[in-house]
Amino acid sequence: MPITSIAIGSPAEASQPDALKAALAEFISMLIFVFAGEGSGMAFNKLTDNGSTTPAGLVAASLAHGFALFVAVSVGANISGGHVNPAVTFGAFVGGHITFIRSVLYWIAQLLGSVVACLLLKFATGGLETSAFALSSGVGAWNALVFEIVMTFGLVYTVYATAVDPKKGNIGIIAPIAIGFIVGANILAGGAFDGASMNPAVSFGPAVVSWTWDNHWVYWLGPFLGAGIAAVVYEVFFISPSTHEQLPSTEF
Repeated sequence: MPITSIAIGSPAEASQPDALKAALAEFISMLIFVFAGEGSGMAFNKLTDNGSTTPAGLVAASLAHGFALFVAVSVGANISGGHVNPAVTFGAFVGGHITFIRSVLYWIAQLLGSVVACLLLKFATGGLETSAFALSSGVGAWNALVFEIVMTFGLVYTVYATAVDPKKGNIGIIAPIAIGFIVGANILAGGAFDGASMNPAVSFGPAVVSWTWDNHWVYWLGPFLGAGIAAVVYEVFFISPSTHEQLPSTEF
């Protein structure tokens, strides 16, 4: 991967109409995703009177997040690229597919979208808690960090293979559903251990609204490391310098 592919961008880019529209699209997509995903967990807690997580609850969370992400990526794809995840944005930046300035815009929009979704959920449910991500009993921070790195690697690798790669061809059509599937599958694998975030914004909203920050760093460091590794691996081994192209920031 050529170092020159990483672009900082101009400060003026932050005020360009297309960049602001893309940021708004990320905000809306994140709001849709978090409202459905976090909302499904709150609904489960209400139905079980805050009972322990069951296999059925884990499957429900997997389906809710997978379906919602499929929709959130789809509705934002033609405007912002449908990142819906600060880690995905970071992976795109590492590969030279988005500038740092636009990445910052996306990150702000994504975090705000998550916070607003959780505030809306708290109000709509009559004050029910928006539970922050937490480690299960017997799971240490370093265990969870490995989970988040590996799961996010799988997610961003999938994004690269189905949406970023210039050679993707017709497979790009199924990118949103493939991305939703890998997130749903990873929740089945890691949900019982650390909640399977793979997305700093998804962790940030509930943490802000509930003001719970225990081990919160895990849900930032793990996804960013996993995303960076996936971007470097795919760029170096599967996107050759001769075919590498700087894609428009509004699409993968």
